[in-house]
Amino acid sequence: MNDRKFPPLAAIAAFLTTAVLSMTMLAAKTAATGAEPTVTRRTFQVEHIKIETTKNFADVEAAFEAGLPKLDPAMVKAMAAGDEQRVAELEHSNPLFIFLKRDHGALLQIVGRPRKALQYDVGNPNTASKMTRHRLSAGLYAPLCVILYEDENGDTIFEYDKPSSLFGQFDDDAVTAVARGLDDALESAIRRAME
Repeated sequence: MNDRKFPPLAAIAAFLTTAVLSMTMLAAKTAATGAEPTVTRRTFQVEHIKIETTKNFADVEAAFEAGLPKLDPAMVKAMAAGDEQRVAELEHSNPLFIFLKRDHGALLQIVGRPRKALQYDVGNPNTASKMTRHRLSAGLYAPLCVILYEDENGDTIFEYDKPSSLFGQFDDDAVTAVARGLDDALESAIRRAME
């Protein structure tokens, strides 16, 4: 004979009810705090450009900065205010501006090897808005990043990623058309500095 005693049905029902309620509360808490983020990864090809000259680094730096004005913060304010006339006045038909200049070479002093290397953020906020109005994520590459450095042989080099190849990942004809204009403007500015 089997002398085992089984729990009463009421105890089993109470346990199951508690388990179901606990799971429901846990699910509700998860929903209230938000679901797990969705991560999307995509690989795309970028055209990297390197332009070299034997011209002196300091001369190229000076010519580049003379050819591209520093961004006037008033332009960003005018854009935020929706003042297209003021934006046009501040642009002065300049396709590109220097947003920021960083002395990357000085950072190498940490290893006792300072170098001549400058990193520039270059672009035009009005041009950027012509892309981000179609694809907000295009702002990831606006402004563009350019590096100017002197190599071990004393040659001066500019390197950057071609704008149309960066912005082309968004598969938007309006964005890509604007980026092609940036291709030409950036290469022209660099070539003028190296003449």
